[in-house]
Order: sequence, then structure tokens, then C-alpha cells
Amino acid sequence: MSSKQRVLGCVTSAAIGLALTAGAANAAPLPTGWTTNGNAGTFSATDGDVTVPTGFSSYVWLSTAGSPSAGGNLPVPPLTGQETNGTTVSTPTFTVASGDKLKFVFNFITSDGAQYTEYAWAGLFQGTSTFDSYLFTARTTPSGDTVPGFGLPGLGAGVMLTPATTPIIAGGPTFSPLGGSSGTCYSGGCGYTDWVGMDYTFTTAGTYSLQFGVTNALDTQYDTAFAVAGVTINDVPIDDDVPEPATLALLGVALAGLGTGRRKRQACN
Repeated sequence: MSSKQRVLGCVTSAAIGLALTAGAANAAPLPTGWTTNGNAGTFSATDGDVTVPTGFSSYVWLSTAGSPSAGGNLPVPPLTGQETNGTTVSTPTFTVASGDKLKFVFNFITSDGAQYTEYAWAGLFQGTSTFDSYLFTARTTPSGDTVPGFGLPGLGAGVMLTPATTPIIAGGPTFSPLGGSSGTCYSGGCGYTDWVGMDYTFTTAGTYSLQFGVTNALDTQYDTAFAVAGVTINDVPIDDDVPEPATLALLGVALAGLGTGRRKRQACN
């Protein structure tokens, strides 16, 4: 595929910082124990085209806008050779037994519609640093499914997506973490997938963490974002700050009022 033909203006780092600060003014920090290399945060309200997923109170987002060089690259070779800059987010570690079930929902949002360029990924790591396996990849494409990404690793063994098909909802997506790219569109294929459910069953017991990444390709223009919510093991959030279903959050308040001193945390199916 030939290089994109774009007219790129000069943007100062100060201008980029101003755009990100203004666009993501309502962003909260990542949940306790989550870490990032790049541009990421938490939203608890609808932001442009990205809604809070049904049954949850917030979601974590990561964006290529203002992100470091190679920040969101695939964790293991081969790479596409087009990567420029991106963001990675990691969860705290959690311990599972064989047969335990991992669930979350995700949304891929891109203003870059050029074919087979920007991408995102979700992967399992043993502990905090040893790559174990990909759950899935997502990649810009003007037609067909965004997940798994064209030319990238496919769905992990045992991964199920709901819905199973993942076409893009076309158009320049409005989403403040995209910074100056919010509401813009380069060529066919830009848009967002809306929320997609991911279910995975562990076959090997151990201590793991999740990592999510999103990367620009060919240049640093027309940014891309990725959002995730409701990370649970056997319907229990992996830490106290992972978003809970709104109804169960209210139940937790009621139980606290009765003096139980105990929170029952479950994520919706």
C-alpha cells in the first residue's frame, strides 16, 4: 500500500497540550493499580460518540493523541513497520484458576480511515511483564470487520465476541481524547465500533495482568483511541476501582447503610 498523501501542518507541542487539556477536561485518573505509558484516563459520562456502556458507571480510555513514540506497539514481533506513536495501559495483576472467566467490553474509535493502518490490541501477560497471548486485535478498515485486525494476530483461542461481527460505524468520530482529530475523518473507514463484549476462559492457572494498546501508523495525524470497561474475573471486578454496574453500585450503598460493612461486587453479564 502506498504512503498516505496528506498535507500536514506544523503544530507546536504547546498547542497539542492545550488541545488535549481542553478536550479531555473531564477526564479522571486511571483506576487504582492501573498504569499507562502515554495518554489515558477515565470517563464517567458520555463523550461525543462514545457512551458509557450499558450497566456500567465509567470506562477507561487510551489515545494516540500526544502519545510517545512506539508507545502502543504490538508487544511481540512481527510489527507492521508503520507504527509511529501510541499508548499502552496495564491493569493490576490478578490470580485465576483453570476455567475462570474473563470479561470486559471495548470500543475502537479512529479518525484515520486509511486501509490497514491504525490498530489496537488486548493481551494477557504473566505477572506484569512476560507476554502470554493476545486476546484480540482491532484495525482500521473501510469494509468488513475491524476485529481481528487485518494482517495482525487473530482472536485468541477461546475468545468470544458479542456481537461476533465488528464493522465500523462510519464517520468522523467525536471523542475528546482524540484532541484536534475529534470530529475529523481521513478517507473511508474512520468511525467507531461501539461497545463489543469480550469473553475468555482461562485454561492455565496463574497470576496475570491485562495490557491494552493503541497506535498511530505512518504519521502522527488523525488519531485513534480505544476504550474498555467492566474488566471482571467470574463477574467480580479485578480491583475496587473497576467500573461496577450501576444497579449493583446502588445495592452496595444500601448494604453499607445496613451496617454490613461488606461490598458485593459483580459485573453484569
